[in-house]
Amino acid sequence: MKRSISFIVLILSLVVYSCSTVAVTGRKQLALVPDSELNSMSFTQYDQVLNESKLSTNTAQVNQVKSVGLKIQKAVESYMATNGLSDQLKGYKWEFNLIQDDETVNAWCMPGGKVAFYTAIMPICKTDEGVAVVMGHEIAHAIARHGNERMTQGLIQQFGGLALSYAVKDKPAEAQQLFMTAYGAGTTVGAMLPFSRLQESEADKMGLIFMAMAGYNPNEAPAFWERMAANSGGGAPPEFLSTHPSHGTRIADLKAQIPEAMKYYKK
Repeated sequence: MKRSISFIVLILSLVVYSCSTVAVTGRKQLALVPDSELNSMSFTQYDQVLNESKLSTNTAQVNQVKSVGLKIQKAVESYMATNGLSDQLKGYKWEFNLIQDDETVNAWCMPGGKVAFYTAIMPICKTDEGVAVVMGHEIAHAIARHGNERMTQGLIQQFGGLALSYAVKDKPAEAQQLFMTAYGAGTTVGAMLPFSRLQESEADKMGLIFMAMAGYNPNEAPAFWERMAANSGGGAPPEFLSTHPSHGTRIADLKAQIPEAMKYYKK
């Protein structure tokens, strides 16, 4: 009984002292893993992905991904600086790469600003604005520390109150495995696990603002997701069975969020 009470007290203490606030949305979150630890694991995993993949030699598309990525990086850094949040970007080492894969319609951003696009998503992006929609959304996941939230849940479930001191420091192999699980890395290279519906919607909202600040018109976002819906051929599961919002819900939500994002838009 005493151990159970001590454990509960410890968890409550972690919740009280470790709650942070998501930039832009202001949502409170529990993210216990030090960003320095996550960044270190992220950089190692990102290098592994690149080593096990073939990078695209399409100069135009490679330059497009890097150019759009750099502009959104600067927009994010500007937003964080303006709002006194630059410390959250400490340790970031931004990188933008295009992986040659004509079947995987995907893109992702690991902690520390490590971004990868797959060539299969480029025809759906079509334009710089389309790339910006995806880039803003994926970078938003990293800025919002969504992976940290997911890994924190795994740490608490697996190690309980000893999550930080025991798992991250004394059990690095287990912590690395939790990282790979949280980010969908490992056996399926670069296949990110789905974020929750809440996290996806949050990344949509933040991504709109980041792309607007970078000079890309947020009105292009619904059009991109309409192309994604067409590409899926109606194969998505019902919304209540999916961790992602349905295409229809996502498009409607984005349209409702555009007026707010347009306040940040500068051509």
